[in-house]
Amino acid sequence: MQQLQDLRVSRIITLTSPRALKEKLPVTEHIADTVCHARREVEDILTGKDSRMLVIVGPCSIHDIKAAREYASRLYALRKELESEFCIIMRVYFEKPRTTIGWKGFINDPHLNDTYDIEHGLSHARKLLIELNEMGLPAATEFLDPISPQYVADLISWAAIGARTIESQTHRQMASGLSMPVGFKNATDGRLQVAIDAIRSAMHQHSFLGIDQDGHSSVITTKGNPFGHLVLRGGSSKPNYDADSIANAEKQLHKAELSEYLLVDCSHSNSGKKCGNQLKVWEDILAQKARGNRSIAGVMIESNLRSGNQPFPVKPDELKYGVSITDECVSWDETEKMLRDGAGFMKQVRSKA
Repeated sequence: MQQLQDLRVSRIITLTSPRALKEKLPVTEHIADTVCHARREVEDILTGKDSRMLVIVGPCSIHDIKAAREYASRLYALRKELESEFCIIMRVYFEKPRTTIGWKGFINDPHLNDTYDIEHGLSHARKLLIELNEMGLPAATEFLDPISPQYVADLISWAAIGARTIESQTHRQMASGLSMPVGFKNATDGRLQVAIDAIRSAMHQHSFLGIDQDGHSSVITTKGNPFGHLVLRGGSSKPNYDADSIANAEKQLHKAELSEYLLVDCSHSNSGKKCGNQLKVWEDILAQKARGNRSIAGVMIESNLRSGNQPFPVKPDELKYGVSITDECVSWDETEKMLRDGAGFMKQVRSKA
């Protein structure tokens, strides 16, 4: 009989099950407290119970664990310093969607050399998340592959569904079962309706194919996620962080009978992928808050130890330390100034309210 399957598959490697990895790298009570407390903070901000702003800030992508640890130690100190005005959560992105081809992120290719050692990627991604939460610094990520959440989602306090996957039924179903609040980005062309549809879909129960903690194929039935929300990231035609765009988003969310609380991504199309423009977006958001805006619940900022980005692929030992290999990021010094100045500004605004 002729071969009918795996005609274009070169190899299949069995991975450690989610349960086995979690037993090897377990959650402590302190880590669980960090995750649960941060999730409640985000939920309270998204429902208006907490008037602080949510700030999701960190590297565009994680490619160097040492640099990520250094960044995290600095951010943890800033989180404690500014906690009266901001709920700061570190952006820890291990998966990168690609329009065509390119590096798919730390989980897929942790050695940066096309060896696709996913077992290593999952293990070291989990190790880093454990370290951050043990420190007291909660983490945020984008879930791209529907299998990876089984390995690391217990350590995530906020998650995103990205602009390239927002129309995917698979990702809407996955979001309906995630245990943390989920931000849905508008489409790459700027359309909001697809994200609004995704939020509504993820609010409902779904049943779909997935894996259980032992890695077995299973039917997963979810309860629905009540904390889905819109993230404005701009589109191919123009940014959407200005007051008119925010008002339009509020109108569309109200029409769909959804919460009008939303986040603004200071990067991506809102900054034209130029790191220096993130400050302009941030300052505009603060000015809107000063004028009484209540719907902007938080922001996303792409930030690293050093500003800009660097060409990739190159040999890993030729990479500059603390510089993004994906989108441009603002430097740590710029991040620190943005958030400190912003906290001082917001403190004045809140005192006059």
